[in-house]
Amino acid sequence: MITIRKANERGHADHGWLNSYHTFSFASYHDPRWMGFRNLRVINDDRVAAGAGFGEHPHRDMEIISYVLEGALEHKDSMGNGRIIKPGEFQYIAAGTGVLHSEYNPSQTDPVHFLQIWIQPDKPGAKPAYAEKSCASAAPGRLNLVASKSGRDGSIHINQDTDLWLAKFNHREALTHELRPNRQAWIHVVAGEVELNGKLLAAGDGVAVSPASKLELAGRGEAQVLLFDLN
Repeated sequence: MITIRKANERGHADHGWLNSYHTFSFASYHDPRWMGFRNLRVINDDRVAAGAGFGEHPHRDMEIISYVLEGALEHKDSMGNGRIIKPGEFQYIAAGTGVLHSEYNPSQTDPVHFLQIWIQPDKPGAKPAYAEKSCASAAPGRLNLVASKSGRDGSIHINQDTDLWLAKFNHREALTHELRPNRQAWIHVVAGEVELNGKLLAAGDGVAVSPASKLELAGRGEAQVLLFDLN
């Protein structure tokens, strides 16, 4: 079964310095129909104004992945990491027993556009960890493994049996992903337009797939998609 959540159905918060769309319930946005999907808890589509950002704040027992689309995101945390994340780069924090971090837009002129993703870990109390992976030069027309429980094929190791894939399209490339038994999927269209099993999707759209054995994706010009293969 395929359930489509259109981009304009998402929660929305405009704080001036932060313009955010929430795929699932988050902060003051609450919809009991959309509390997450399997172990995927948050997909926030954030735009932060020049010179603004999130001051130091705590997290625990959550797998946090940020994907920068435009601009730059400056990160600092209590583990001693400090880095400016650029377009095409993924950043990962295992909050585990607890971390403090801040996220700022270091530009004084340009906004930053990024996705923040939260995945619930398979058990609480993990040791905090940090990692990065660049997919800026990822090949179009194929699934590129960003994160996985095993850390296979150069992916980021995360504390959950979830595979996160990135697919880029330049024209009308097509690809297929087969779900193993008892697995489900969430598709998030990052940019552009794609077809999923013949259904047209646009940027910001999300799709729950449960259960299904084969997902067929095709580009409609330049586009990007995140595919979460979930237990």
